[in-house]
Amino acid sequence: MILGLRTVIYPAPDLSKAKQWYSEVLGVQPYFDQPFYVGFAVGGFELGLLPDAKPGITGPQPLWGVADAEQAYARLLSLGAIGLEPVKDVGENIKVAAVQDPFGNRLGIIENPHFDPAEVR
Repeated sequence: MILGLRTVIYPAPDLSKAKQWYSEVLGVQPYFDQPFYVGFAVGGFELGLLPDAKPGITGPQPLWGVADAEQAYARLLSLGAIGLEPVKDVGENIKVAAVQDPFGNRLGIIENPHFDPAEVR
Protein backbone atom coordinates (compact mmCIF):
# COMPACT_ATOMS: atom_id res chain seq x y z
CA MET A 1 0.00 0.00 0.00
CA ILE A 2 1.34 3.43 -0.92
CA LEU A 3 1.35 5.81 2.03
CA GLY A 4 2.25 9.05 0.22
CA LEU A 5 5.21 11.05 -1.07
CA ARG A 6 8.35 10.57 1.01
CA THR A 7 11.40 11.26 -1.17
CA VAL A 8 12.12 12.75 -4.57
CA ILE A 9 15.61 12.08 -5.92
CA TYR A 10 17.32 14.36 -8.42
CA PRO A 11 20.37 13.33 -10.43
CA ALA A 12 23.36 15.51 -9.53
CA PRO A 13 26.48 14.74 -11.58
CA ASP A 14 28.25 17.67 -9.86
CA LEU A 15 27.16 16.88 -6.30
CA SER A 16 28.98 19.83 -4.74
CA LYS A 17 27.36 22.43 -7.02
CA ALA A 18 23.94 20.77 -6.74
CA LYS A 19 24.20 20.70 -2.94
CA GLN A 20 25.05 24.42 -2.92
CA TRP A 21 22.24 25.33 -5.33
CA TYR A 22 19.56 23.30 -3.54
CA SER A 23 20.71 24.64 -0.16
CA GLU A 24 20.06 28.13 -1.54
CA VAL A 25 16.71 27.18 -3.08
CA LEU A 26 15.46 25.38 0.03
CA GLY A 27 17.00 27.69 2.64
CA VAL A 28 18.41 24.75 4.61
CA GLN A 29 21.53 22.63 4.67
CA PRO A 30 21.28 18.87 4.03
CA TYR A 31 20.59 16.64 7.01
CA PHE A 32 22.38 13.73 5.29
CA ASP A 33 25.56 14.51 3.38
CA GLN A 34 27.65 11.69 1.96
CA PRO A 35 29.60 11.29 -1.30
CA PHE A 36 26.99 8.81 -2.56
CA TYR A 37 23.81 10.75 -1.58
CA VAL A 38 22.73 14.10 -0.13
CA GLY A 39 19.32 14.46 1.55
CA PHE A 40 17.38 17.59 2.52
CA ALA A 41 14.40 17.61 4.88
CA VAL A 42 11.63 19.64 3.21
CA GLY A 43 8.35 20.00 5.08
CA GLY A 44 8.22 16.40 6.23
CA PHE A 45 9.51 15.02 2.93
CA GLU A 46 12.95 14.50 1.43
CA LEU A 47 14.65 15.97 -1.60
CA GLY A 48 17.65 13.79 -2.44
CA LEU A 49 20.64 14.31 -4.72
CA LEU A 50 22.23 11.30 -6.42
CA PRO A 51 25.64 11.80 -8.06
CA ASP A 52 25.66 8.75 -10.33
CA ALA A 53 22.42 9.37 -12.22
CA LYS A 54 21.51 11.08 -15.49
CA PRO A 55 19.53 14.36 -15.32
CA GLY A 56 16.42 14.88 -17.41
CA ILE A 57 13.08 16.67 -17.60
CA THR A 58 10.91 13.71 -18.64
CA GLY A 59 9.68 10.87 -16.49
CA PRO A 60 8.10 11.33 -13.04
CA GLN A 61 7.18 14.94 -12.34
CA PRO A 62 6.77 15.61 -8.62
CA LEU A 63 5.51 19.01 -7.52
CA TRP A 64 6.90 20.73 -4.42
CA GLY A 65 4.50 22.89 -2.42
CA VAL A 66 5.02 26.65 -2.22
CA ALA A 67 3.01 29.43 -0.58
CA ASP A 68 3.16 31.74 -3.63
CA ALA A 69 3.82 30.17 -7.04
CA GLU A 70 4.61 33.46 -8.83
CA GLN A 71 7.17 34.47 -6.21
CA ALA A 72 8.74 30.98 -6.03
CA TYR A 73 8.98 30.73 -9.84
CA ALA A 74 10.67 34.15 -10.07
CA ARG A 75 13.11 33.19 -7.31
CA LEU A 76 14.06 29.92 -9.02
CA LEU A 77 14.74 31.81 -12.26
CA SER A 78 16.86 34.36 -10.37
CA LEU A 79 18.92 31.48 -8.95
CA GLY A 80 19.78 30.20 -12.42
CA ALA A 81 16.92 27.85 -13.26
CA ILE A 82 15.46 27.85 -16.79
CA GLY A 83 11.71 28.26 -17.21
CA LEU A 84 9.90 25.21 -18.58
CA GLU A 85 6.28 25.97 -17.70
CA PRO A 86 5.27 29.42 -16.43
CA VAL A 87 2.82 29.67 -13.55
CA LYS A 88 -0.70 28.72 -14.58
CA ASP A 89 -3.93 28.30 -12.68
CA VAL A 90 -5.16 24.75 -13.29
CA GLY A 91 -8.48 25.33 -11.53
CA GLU A 92 -9.83 25.92 -8.04
CA ASN A 93 -6.99 28.42 -7.35
CA ILE A 94 -4.33 25.72 -7.73
CA LYS A 95 -1.24 27.08 -9.51
CA VAL A 96 1.61 25.04 -10.98
CA ALA A 97 4.89 25.80 -12.72
CA ALA A 98 8.15 24.06 -13.61
CA VAL A 99 11.78 24.96 -14.20
CA GLN A 100 14.88 23.11 -15.27
CA ASP A 101 17.48 23.25 -12.53
CA PRO A 102 21.09 24.13 -13.46
CA PHE A 103 21.85 20.39 -13.63
CA GLY A 104 19.23 19.45 -16.23
CA ASN A 105 16.39 18.20 -14.00
CA ARG A 106 12.75 19.25 -14.00
CA LEU A 107 11.70 20.91 -10.72
CA GLY A 108 7.96 21.42 -10.38
CA ILE A 109 6.15 23.64 -7.87
CA ILE A 110 2.52 23.86 -6.77
CA GLU A 111 0.51 26.41 -4.81
CA ASN A 112 -2.48 24.46 -3.56
CA PRO A 113 -4.79 26.20 -1.07
CA HIS A 114 -6.61 22.88 -0.54
CA PHE A 115 -3.51 21.01 0.74
CA ASP A 116 -3.86 20.17 4.43
CA PRO A 117 -0.48 19.49 6.09
CA ALA A 118 -2.32 17.71 8.90
CA GLU A 119 -3.19 14.98 6.42
CA VAL A 120 0.50 14.12 5.87
CA ARG A 121 1.50 10.85 7.55
